[in-house]
Amino acid sequence: MSQAKTDPRVLRTRRLIMDSFIELSSKKEFKDITVKDITTEAMINRATFYYHFEDIYDLLEKVLSEVLLINLDRNIIEENELNEDCMIHIFLAITNFQGALSNRCHRGYEDTIARIIREQLEVIFYKRLLVQNKTEEDETLKLTAVILSWGMYGASVEWRRNSNVPPEKFIRPALPNILAGISLGSDT
Repeated sequence: MSQAKTDPRVLRTRRLIMDSFIELSSKKEFKDITVKDITTEAMINRATFYYHFEDIYDLLEKVLSEVLLINLDRNIIEENELNEDCMIHIFLAITNFQGALSNRCHRGYEDTIARIIREQLEVIFYKRLLVQNKTEEDETLKLTAVILSWGMYGASVEWRRNSNVPPEKFIRPALPNILAGISLGSDT
């Protein structure tokens, strides 16, 4: 089964379904998009859709996760330590991602979007913390990653609601305190 998932034809079809969904979401609200709409747009049958995705909500989650990872540019983040530039890059990626969604399927799916953002950030922060602390799996670092992911997401929500300054200018003043706390943790 894992070999089938890496078959170029399977990957191409999966991409076609996701692209069709993205195209439809620019024309319709998520709640109005059906599997039939997607299969018609992608020129595939229902069985093919269900081979790749459990349902339309599974498709939504996979598309949002992929778009977020593209925005985050994981390569830049994984090659750098958690410093001010990296944190700003993450914050800008999140705010850009949320802005791109505001005209599409955002309404009514804030919880799904929030969970996806936090889960992706948690993985990124945990990996960086492991490298910076030169340690193996550690429950304290996992908790730190959770706190950082919720905090970064919460700051992006606060910026969207109340700020009229650019996102970088909004987050920059808090970063020295956050990063000082991360640095203090690595000395133990």
